Amino acid sequence: MFILANKSSVANLYLNELRDISIQTDRLRFRRNMERIGEILAYEISQTFPYKKIQIDTPLAATEGLTFDQDIILGTILRAGIPFHQGFLNIFDKAENAFVASYRHVTDEKGSFEIKTEYCISPGLTNKILILADPMLATGQSLYLAWKTLTDKYGIPAHTHIASIIASKTGVQYIRQHIPDASLWFGAVDEYLNSKSYIVPGLGDAGDLAYGTKL
Repeated sequence: MFILANKSSVANLYLNELRDISIQTDRLRFRRNMERIGEILAYEISQTFPYKKIQIDTPLAATEGLTFDQDIILGTILRAGIPFHQGFLNIFDKAENAFVASYRHVTDEKGSFEIKTEYCISPGLTNKILILADPMLATGQSLYLAWKTLTDKYGIPAHTHIASIIASKTGVQYIRQHIPDASLWFGAVDEYLNSKSYIVPGLGDAGDLAYGTKL
């Protein structure tokens, strides 16, 4: 498990701004900071890929370079995941993409909920590298359902990378139990969930902060 906040880098500044209530009201800046964390995590994940040598012809001579040896699929959960996903796509600009609409459906006045999925589209995943990006890993249930829906319909990837900006310890444990072979990449891991299953201290509702309050 890799956690950006565990080492000193510029990523900490972006995480600070994402959390800060005096800054996060600027939606453009909020989305860009999500994108930046995606770009940084994409670079970190890229160091784990298999590579192969290729020949490159420059104007002066031939030389060798390295390139990915497996196809990459970037997946995300709509709508909050879109800016975070874009950060990965900025780095892996030739990757194919998958999208899942997975959400909390509140079932009673006490705030109890169940996770539902209404939309899923992806290229084939078999023997490819899947990076599944969800900015907030709270209970882990929606991300697991997204992963299960994708793999049931489109095949089993060679390896799965799970990426979140902020995760809870509860969510991390849930993903480790249900997707034990996945590599985990986080901006930060927070202590607990409140009674409504929101991450504390967290940053609030990432989808609302990025795109406006939903009805």
